[in-house]
Amino acid sequence: MAALRRKFGEDYQVVNTNRGATFPSAPVKKKRQRFVEKNGRCNVQHGNLGGETSRYLSDLFTTLVDLKWRWNLLIFILTYTIAWLVMASMWWIIAYIRGDINHGHDASYTPCVANVYNFPSAFLFFIETEATIGYGYRYITEKCPEGIILFLFQSLMGSIVDAFLIGCMFIKMSQPKKRAETLMFSQDSVISQRDGKLCLMFRVGNLRNSHMVSAQIRCKLIKSRQTPEGEFLPLDQCELDVGFGTGADQLFLVSPLTICHEINPKSPFFDLSQRSLMNEQFEIVVILEGIVETTGMTCQARTSYTEDEVLWGHRFLPVMSLEEGFFRVDYSQFHSTFEVPTPPYSVKEYEEKSPLHSPMMTPNREHVFSMDCLEAGEEGAGQGSGSASCRLPSKLQKMSSSGKDLQRRVLRLSSQHSDKASSTGDLPLKLQRLSSSPGQVDGEARFHLKALKVGFQPMAMSTGDLHQRSLPPTPAVTHSYALPHTPMTSAGGRPEDNLPAKLRRMNADR
Repeated sequence: MAALRRKFGEDYQVVNTNRGATFPSAPVKKKRQRFVEKNGRCNVQHGNLGGETSRYLSDLFTTLVDLKWRWNLLIFILTYTIAWLVMASMWWIIAYIRGDINHGHDASYTPCVANVYNFPSAFLFFIETEATIGYGYRYITEKCPEGIILFLFQSLMGSIVDAFLIGCMFIKMSQPKKRAETLMFSQDSVISQRDGKLCLMFRVGNLRNSHMVSAQIRCKLIKSRQTPEGEFLPLDQCELDVGFGTGADQLFLVSPLTICHEINPKSPFFDLSQRSLMNEQFEIVVILEGIVETTGMTCQARTSYTEDEVLWGHRFLPVMSLEEGFFRVDYSQFHSTFEVPTPPYSVKEYEEKSPLHSPMMTPNREHVFSMDCLEAGEEGAGQGSGSASCRLPSKLQKMSSSGKDLQRRVLRLSSQHSDKASSTGDLPLKLQRLSSSPGQVDGEARFHLKALKVGFQPMAMSTGDLHQRSLPPTPAVTHSYALPHTPMTSAGGRPEDNLPAKLRRMNADR
């Protein structure tokens, strides 16, 4: 136990999955009828066949093979015994009709079968002929044509009976049902997380060294349901995906494998939770098929798991260990499980509770600052902490109060609608206008205006900017600290006349 805790952590605990153990806290549920037994036998009986029983005689060979061994042996013995008695009786009747019985010890008389003068002698003659023993004491003479015909009929019927019964017994003995006895399934199935997904898992194993060629596994969910039209479907069968699309259902069954069914929106267990599992009634039928390597015959092994045999929040113990030169499988831990932390709610509830994350894909977000970011940056600078998404560069955080007011005004104007404020394409012209006015903005303010220009450079341009750039450029004289820009020309006015009303008022105020 200590070694197990060191390997899997302190939160894991090995539990006993023995069905004989009783837990006082668990509610005792009434054992219900299973559709498929744990040994794979289908618990279904066919009744009220009426006239359909004749179909069994039409396929007599399969009927005999499907019978139990005691009935096969009884039919085998009775068939040979009756056939021998009937054929011996026919030889005795021929001898009786010809009068050979009355002249049994007459040396001058030629009988049909020599030395046959009663029923035991006729029975021994038939056995010697059928078994081709041939002691040489009893034989057919050439003066008995009916004996020759009966001999031919006996040879044909004997071959047919031998082929039928011996073939039936051979098929019965070579059936791969006993091969399925060496294919193991875990006593319980578990539900836990694997690769971040909730999964239903169980374990399969092969006790023999001979492989199962082309082994494939399938799962069926047996559960009664009612359709929206009101039709009740008893024992409705639903397929459980165990990797059909990915090829995971094709097994290389050399060592024990854990079969996994992912619980997703397509799974019938999509809304199954730990609480609802106690009230559910279903049965999971597992079918393992493959070709026996030694005989080449197809083998099928089956088992089932009811809702009581599904353990929530458990995982199977490892059974593989590396020895010197080989891998060792410890089948004593084949059925053992241990508890793992598992959410008690269903996948459907988890998806409904999970928030939908849809992040804004804003390019060059570090260069875009809104008015809220500026205000949050001021509050964060006063308190010593701020939001990581609204934190301004160090140069902008050192601006003076007049420079901050100017930034706030420019950002307000840039965030408004195009018909009421200047667009981002108009900002360079305004900044150049302000920076080119000597005496109005000091060197520090111009330096920060240049930083604003660099910060706003990745922003999108408006249609007004595209129109302005399409016009022929006019050379303009700028200050040494001013930012490069493309001046605008109009047919009948100064470049300032093309600015929006608010920027023109700001220029007049300054």
